[in-house]
Amino acid sequence: MQRWNGYRPGNGYYDELVDASGQPRPGCGHLLEYLKSLSVEELADRHQAADATIRAMGITFTVYSDGQNIDRSWPFDFVPRIIERQEWATIQAGLFQRLRALNLFINDIYNDQRALRDGVVPESVVLQSRDFRPQCRGISPPHGVWAHVCGTDLVRDKDGTLYVLEDNLRVPSGVSYMLENRHVMKRIFPELFEHNRIMPVDAYPGQLLDTLASLAPDTPNPEIVVLTPGIYNSAYFEHSYLAQQMGAELVEGRDLVVSDDDHVYMRTIHGLERVDVIYRRIDDDFLDPEAFRADSTLGVPGLLRAWRKGHVAIANAPGAGVADDKVVYAHVPDLIRYFLGEEPILPNVPTWQCVDPEARAYVLDHLHELVIKPANESGGYGMLIGPNASDDERAQFAELIRANPRNYIAQPTLSLSTCPTLCAGEIEPRHVDLRPFVLQGKGFNVTTGGLSRVALRKGSLIVNSSQGGGSKDTWVVDTGEDTANGVAG
Repeated sequence: MQRWNGYRPGNGYYDELVDASGQPRPGCGHLLEYLKSLSVEELADRHQAADATIRAMGITFTVYSDGQNIDRSWPFDFVPRIIERQEWATIQAGLFQRLRALNLFINDIYNDQRALRDGVVPESVVLQSRDFRPQCRGISPPHGVWAHVCGTDLVRDKDGTLYVLEDNLRVPSGVSYMLENRHVMKRIFPELFEHNRIMPVDAYPGQLLDTLASLAPDTPNPEIVVLTPGIYNSAYFEHSYLAQQMGAELVEGRDLVVSDDDHVYMRTIHGLERVDVIYRRIDDDFLDPEAFRADSTLGVPGLLRAWRKGHVAIANAPGAGVADDKVVYAHVPDLIRYFLGEEPILPNVPTWQCVDPEARAYVLDHLHELVIKPANESGGYGMLIGPNASDDERAQFAELIRANPRNYIAQPTLSLSTCPTLCAGEIEPRHVDLRPFVLQGKGFNVTTGGLSRVALRKGSLIVNSSQGGGSKDTWVVDTGEDTANGVAG
């Protein structure tokens, strides 16, 4: 039986499993020894077992291709990404800090606008944002919180520094895959969970439910629903999964109605039932045809009116996406200092804002070195990775920047960390990022880990599943010496 011949990390990158000398990083020793004990045939068997489990569990995502909706099994790699618990404590504190500041900023933007008057963020950056919603002016939602669910993307550079790459505050997705990745791992590697002190993740649905319930108008048993665009949405698996896990109703816009009393009701076989909290997975534009796009058939006419009067809570709140803008992202460290009086715990990636003439000139002269991102795209679309682009592609982006500088930022091309990944029968390094999920309502919660996304193509920095990426289970491992039980959830 042929033995696996070991793991060799890529030169010049921080590897999440081993250091430059090949020694396991904190918390990774047992996993490394376990991988070394497997033969090539056993590695292939475990990979096939993971794929079969994913198909049996019906874990899918949708790819839009040539006008067709293609439902595919979730791409999963069974080698987990490990983070030591002590480092995670710092990450968690930084995530809490960041979301607190962002929610204070959003609440300020739609009310007093002190941050604009004091020049913390240029007024033009906010008021010209695609996701600034004048319809939300004067509203203060429960607890002053607008973004109740945040998916913050983290990347690690070659020196080991973790950076915040972006904040996802509109309708962040991926948490269901984080949960299902753990379920798959526990099925195919139960022995690993007996010997590693892995922090659990399965409390998230209950934490989400508690967060949503804390937003409800004064009622002892609030009715909570998950509002989905429908089965053709790429994240529909997640919408249905979370509704089922929380015991909430999964509804589409046509299932809800705003009555003359400006309350929201759900159509049921027993008649109309009042709805208190809506966890919406529909973009602002389509949420209420009375307030936003009049041609939307996905939303609920009058929903913004009911929300404004405090008769229903909406998570995430309409207008929260103003802080999702990548140009606003560049100002988050200053927002933390302004609203909290603290230094940022987690740094931003250095960012050039093309709306600034001096920064724009630098970016145009260094397109071959930089990553160019549009302000409001997601999924890795609409961006330029300068070192990998052709002369024609760089010239095209130069024209786009000149035509609409407000819409673009630039960042250095980071040497994203790698993680061992099974590719064509061999375990090889592939680039990864991490999306933890943070909840804010009456209190805070953060997942112990997150969705680690991996670029399955060799050399690629694109981790999005719609562009050939996959995912891994993320283990926050306690390496402490106490005798507490370390069985994961």
